[in-house]
Amino acid sequence: MTAVDLPMPGPLRNGLEDIPTSTGQQTRKEFASDQEVRWCPGCGDYVVLAAVQGFLPDLGLRRENIVFISGIGCAARFPYYLDTYGMHSIHGRAPAIATGLATARGDLSVWVVTGDGDALSIGGNHLIHALRRNINMTILLFNNRIYGLTKGQYSPTSEPGKVTKSTPFGSIDEPLNPISLALGAEGTFVARTIDSDRRHLTAVLSEAARHRGTSFVEIYQNCPIFNDGAFDAVKDVDTRDEAIIGLEQGKPIRFGNGDRLGLLRNRGTGSLEIVEVDESNIGEVLIHDANADDPTTAFALSRLTDSGVVRRAPIGIFRQVERPTYDDLSREQLRLAGNAPSLQKLIDGPDAWEVS
Repeated sequence: MTAVDLPMPGPLRNGLEDIPTSTGQQTRKEFASDQEVRWCPGCGDYVVLAAVQGFLPDLGLRRENIVFISGIGCAARFPYYLDTYGMHSIHGRAPAIATGLATARGDLSVWVVTGDGDALSIGGNHLIHALRRNINMTILLFNNRIYGLTKGQYSPTSEPGKVTKSTPFGSIDEPLNPISLALGAEGTFVARTIDSDRRHLTAVLSEAARHRGTSFVEIYQNCPIFNDGAFDAVKDVDTRDEAIIGLEQGKPIRFGNGDRLGLLRNRGTGSLEIVEVDESNIGEVLIHDANADDPTTAFALSRLTDSGVVRRAPIGIFRQVERPTYDDLSREQLRLAGNAPSLQKLIDGPDAWEVS
């Protein structure tokens, strides 16, 4: 068979464009279910839930046109606590189920809630292909670097040497970097935020919801029971200015007390390096461009994250570009298929024989 040109949709659109809007003003209370919220005291999931319940009314969508799909893990209880449609699915398969739903129903805002174990271990393959297909969905990955629901085993993001119930002598695995993985899979919207920064969290989630395509948001989220303090450096008021490399579109990447530090591209290796900013190099400080089609610089930014104990990490939107979505292309193919020959002729193909 010869290759055919894929049908291309019209101008690229907002991710919420096809979804029916509500007729009146909605409130946070309308998006909160009547279920008792059950997470451990101090869990970062509470903050994320409150942020999501708070900004969903601002999207102006009907609750019956919003769907949250989760896998297995502490974060997977999310659909119970939102008065929208939802599904608590199976381990690692939430992106696959969401793919079918988003492809079949273009009038839905589809969300995936998952954790570092659920998404990056058993669900790693599904996550990669959802990202590369660029399906119109928003994926929230809660990263606490531990298996919390099953009581404290190491996860794919746990740092080397991590002592847990399943690694009593310390983990010997090299951890996955979720942002690098998403960028490597050609994710069109890739971001990182922190559970304790409500304003930043809400801003990133709002941008992710409006992006047409797969939006991937890693959320640094504390597990106070089994991995407390994993992200203290980027949360503590005394260290966060030095630890957080803030990414703002169109602005120089500077951070630290008094913006004393900045990112420069090494002229010899092309890699990014952290330097003290002064009059001699201020003009060379890297300007952040999440809209660059080439993901090379975004990937280099992701590699600045510590692979061991997190002492420094870029926070913000790494990449935000436009590309046709799988579900739009799929629906266009179905429309064109209506003008195709009969199903039997398609099955028979150009070479068919009748056996008497």
